[in-house]
Amino acid sequence: MARPKRSLLATAQETSSPPASLEKGHVIARVGKAEGKNLYSVERASITKPLLVELASPFRSRIWIKRGGYVVVDTEAFADRDNKLDGEIVNIVRDEKVWRKQSYWPTEFAKKSSYPEDSEDENSNVGRMPPSDDSDSRDCA
Repeated sequence: MARPKRSLLATAQETSSPPASLEKGHVIARVGKAEGKNLYSVERASITKPLLVELASPFRSRIWIKRGGYVVVDTEAFADRDNKLDGEIVNIVRDEKVWRKQSYWPTEFAKKSSYPEDSEDENSNVGRMPPSDDSDSRDCA
């Protein structure tokens, strides 16, 4: 028998808006890749070593996590246990634009423009139209 849709909607509603502040031990991380059954490799803003985290049970088989997306990780969830897990995913960033406005969003995860406004080489012809041949045709005639 399938799970009731109301549980899926409740889980989605829970993750739709960011909290006012992050709890102690919670950090925002970028998902690197899926490592296996409910295990993900994530990158924190300040640490280069990837963390291996587990997806919390309310989200399993209900919400998909895409590579490059952002999640909230509880780094103190498995502190008392002796295992290879570094934390647990407690929330999933769905509306990234709203989350980026929060004061606790890491500056290392700032959105980068794919089209830089100020180019260092102003004389470069990359991405520009070639010069027109109108000036050449006037000289020949």
